[in-house]
Amino acid sequence: MMREGAVRWLSSAGFFTMRWWEWGPEDGAPVICVHGLTRSGRDFDALAQGLAAAGRRVICPDLPGRGASDWLPDAMLYQPPVYVAALSHLLARIDGPVDWVGTSLGGICGMAIAATPGHPIRRMVLNDVGAFVPQEAMARIRDYMGNEPLFEDIPALEAHLRTVHAPFGNLSDAEWRHLAETSARPGGDGVLLHYDPAIATPIRATEAQAIDMRALWALVKIPVLLIRGADSDLLLPETAAEMAAQPHVHLAEIAGAGHAPALMDPAQVALVRDFLGQ
Repeated sequence: MMREGAVRWLSSAGFFTMRWWEWGPEDGAPVICVHGLTRSGRDFDALAQGLAAAGRRVICPDLPGRGASDWLPDAMLYQPPVYVAALSHLLARIDGPVDWVGTSLGGICGMAIAATPGHPIRRMVLNDVGAFVPQEAMARIRDYMGNEPLFEDIPALEAHLRTVHAPFGNLSDAEWRHLAETSARPGGDGVLLHYDPAIATPIRATEAQAIDMRALWALVKIPVLLIRGADSDLLLPETAAEMAAQPHVHLAEIAGAGHAPALMDPAQVALVRDFLGQ
């Protein structure tokens, strides 16, 4: 059964609340699952249930500005160092070793934490994100953000998600509907996406540029499962191969998916579960 949790965290603009969704036994070994740029912790419902069935305590936060978490008063705060600060308060609350599953932005946050001396991450899954993000992928992300319309109803929002997030893979109708229902908030005479539109501001403030995190990645020494969508434009094959050359990295490629595999398919859930169970 899903539970809700929250932590107050401190930023330069004051204290805010970050909320999360939790599954599994409260005394289970914790796994933190952190979503992508425009998503929420509810994306991990299927994965969380699979991990909870294996006895894990699974915590899926909504990053600031998303889902049930507080929005921030300054749009320029919507950047990875601030997300890491919020997540650090959650890690302090847990106060012990954790495993980490990070999709896209959630993986960037995980790398930043795992590169820091004294971090608590034991094993990490990076879902379609790596040490280098090409300019073309950043341009694609920049172009679809910041123009979020008012949708007439949930089916209209679902149709939008099916187009924008087609690279998630071959999801069932029920899975797309779940993503739509957990991505909606009331707005006027219809529904809006769950996030603060201002999260796009830092990205749209400048021309799209490649992100080189190889110096950060070099500091990550824990066991890593690197998942790549076979058609991904964000985690390029050469970047994945370079990362997987390290002995502590295992690379798995998901056919029929781009950026990023949804981690809803039973085989993908088992892949993550078995890696974290080692």
